[in-house]
Amino acid sequence: MSNHLQQITPILRQYGVTPHFVESFGKVQRVYSDKGVFALKRITPTDGTDFIRHVQYLYQKGYNRIVPIFPTLDGRYAIMHQGSLYYLMPWLPNEVKEDVDERQKQMFRELARLHTLSVREVSIDKEEKREHYENTVHEWEKENELLVGFLEQCESKWYMSPFELLFCLYYHDISQALRFSMDKLKQWFEKTKDDEKARAVISHGKLSTEHFILDDRGYGYFSNFEESRQGSPMNDLLPYLSRTLETYPKKCEECIDWLYTYFKFFPLREDELNLFLSYFAHPGPFLRTVEDYYKNPHKHERKAVQRLQRHYWQLKNTEYIVMRIDEIERQKKLEKEAQEGAQS
Repeated sequence: MSNHLQQITPILRQYGVTPHFVESFGKVQRVYSDKGVFALKRITPTDGTDFIRHVQYLYQKGYNRIVPIFPTLDGRYAIMHQGSLYYLMPWLPNEVKEDVDERQKQMFRELARLHTLSVREVSIDKEEKREHYENTVHEWEKENELLVGFLEQCESKWYMSPFELLFCLYYHDISQALRFSMDKLKQWFEKTKDDEKARAVISHGKLSTEHFILDDRGYGYFSNFEESRQGSPMNDLLPYLSRTLETYPKKCEECIDWLYTYFKFFPLREDELNLFLSYFAHPGPFLRTVEDYYKNPHKHERKAVQRLQRHYWQLKNTEYIVMRIDEIERQKKLEKEAQEGAQS
């Protein structure tokens, strides 16, 4: 009997499952057994089992596009064994039967359904929101001061370093992105500063096509809910889009298509969209690279230049999507006002 098989046999015994053969895929074991093929997932105890509570809540709300977690014979959904937690799921084939873009759209449709069925109004403290807003504005103003100060320092030199020259070429676009982020943040706050409620959803926490598994009928199911939590829909949308746009310059029309597929089933309110655009457009990675260089100007020049260029490309990729969304929403607003004017 292999080591993996020896390790998991006492765990699976608690499910009434006898393993015959096991394949290891990192933290996941594919188990061939007397009762079919299963996936046994190992997580650290610090991750806890809060995610199981979220999964159960989604089931109660009628959302069933989650890879199910099987209970043990005595009703537990996770087992502590030799310092790790384990839980058991069916093994889905995950065969790609359509192009990648269609799979992404399917994932965004399911994400919208997940958010729709889990959405709830939660109470918020107006003073805490004001404090968060003021702290964010203060932080972004300091970032703008860093940009201006570094620009002046670079332009005062007879000979700039490659990093400094590239920064000066990019400065205008970065300062515009920061100004746009600030404007959208102010619009969000002005519209919501007196609100005492906000929408919250169960967010997946690690949105990825790797965690969106297809069964043999082509239906998609979310897996890997260990980082799920209650919060803003942006907790799923922003990290996924940011990772997607870490690439060479491109006009990602499919990203806009994915987002509007999501908005079709879970439309963001005007204030939510303003906050989404504010955080999405913010040039955080670029600014952190500039700050790091400012503090360590003679360290790894070539690597610093490469990082700056990559983050600039990401910013321009993001800028295209942000401007398209802003244009689409502005056009929709004008059409709505025209229709209301024609009816009055």
